[in-house]
Amino acid sequence: MPAPSHTYQPASFANLPGWEGDDHLAAWKAFIASCKPVLDAAKGGSKAGPKPTPPALLDVCQHALVMAASGRAQTRAGAKAFFESHFKPHRVLHAASEGLLTGYYEPLIQGARKPEGPFQTPVYKRPADLVNVVAESERGAKSAAFTHMRKTDKGLVPYMTRAEIEQGGLKGQNLELLYFRDPVDVFFMQIQGSGRIELPDGTKVRITYDGKNGYPYTSVGRQLIDDGHFQPEKMSLKALSQWLKTDRKRAEGVMWQNKSYVFFRELQGAEAEGAMGVLGIALQPGRSLAVDTAFHSIGMPIYVASPALTHATPATTKPDSNKPAGFARLMVAHDVGSAIKGPERGDIFFGSGDKAGRTAGVTKHPGSFYALLPIDAAQQLIARQRP
Repeated sequence: MPAPSHTYQPASFANLPGWEGDDHLAAWKAFIASCKPVLDAAKGGSKAGPKPTPPALLDVCQHALVMAASGRAQTRAGAKAFFESHFKPHRVLHAASEGLLTGYYEPLIQGARKPEGPFQTPVYKRPADLVNVVAESERGAKSAAFTHMRKTDKGLVPYMTRAEIEQGGLKGQNLELLYFRDPVDVFFMQIQGSGRIELPDGTKVRITYDGKNGYPYTSVGRQLIDDGHFQPEKMSLKALSQWLKTDRKRAEGVMWQNKSYVFFRELQGAEAEGAMGVLGIALQPGRSLAVDTAFHSIGMPIYVASPALTHATPATTKPDSNKPAGFARLMVAHDVGSAIKGPERGDIFFGSGDKAGRTAGVTKHPGSFYALLPIDAAQQLIARQRP
């Protein structure tokens, strides 16, 4: 049953702006990417959010995996027919007039495995005394309180803050995973949740989120705007990074206002082929969406439309009635984030590297969600919403 703060209004695929012109095959691949992790989580008793994954979604996932394993190549037309035959779109309605879309990416950062030359700022592994108070898939939905704490002989206590950790709180515990040039680079990678690291010999490794100290996330960009250092329209990831790197001491005090601190682990083997979302889902550039799992299940397809978000869509040389202006495509809920709160709040994964970073860094646009609910679940949901 939906949370009281939002409702689902039945729609048709014809109501979705740009549905006919979307790349449904890319959406199919994104859907398949999360099906096994979601099914595995359900079978193993792990939670994919505050509420159990709808059985109807698990059934559709199982069917999709059987189709994928058949050896028959999927097509755009086949993928479109799959979504239209198994799901029913619903406009997400809530108290606010519109939703909000932002972006995130996997940065490429220079680093080293040991402190040498300019590489002196540590990136830490997860401490052994850090415990989850809520499941990782719920940390966005329940981020107003502690999501992780420190286990002691006297019970659970709050973990060290960012300031305490950066002032040496974890020294001597052999938790250093890598070393970066600048604390600002660590800070921004923690916001993104993953990173691809280029070592001095030219090799590259991937590291990903592996827990946090449990404190709610505080936006330092928002704080700088409120304090008059930035006009809202001038704020971007690039502008914030430049401002912080200009004065390290000043940056230190500002970053410490965000008590949240993220730990990482290095990916190995097949896992290291790309960035990773919650439940170990391989993120799909332009198709993976971080959502608030208080409202949307991990693995659920969501059609996202934002006429104002034009920089994230390749320009076309001639008009196409099937491709409306701006951003309009079928995405899949693959991730969560401490700052992603609300029924129509989404964070778009744009991929790896500087180009993806530039796109993500200037994405803050209104948007609309159309949740694609499995047909059986949709019928039950709408019946419950009726007075």
